[in-house]
Amino acid sequence: MGLVIIFSLITLLALFGTVSALKNKNILGIVFGLATLGVFGWFTFMTVLHSGYPGV
Repeated sequence: MGLVIIFSLITLLALFGTVSALKNKNILGIVFGLATLGVFGWFTFMTVLHSGYPGV
């Protein structure tokens, strides 16, 4: 259950960072933000799908 919470927080922070990089037109920030958002977003989705939230 703790893993889902940590992954979700990282995903939300990556989303915030990507939006901030888009506003500032920071290409490297956009690339790394989208990569982080994709990886941790996928981990979050699959962990919730496999383990359930909260741990069932």
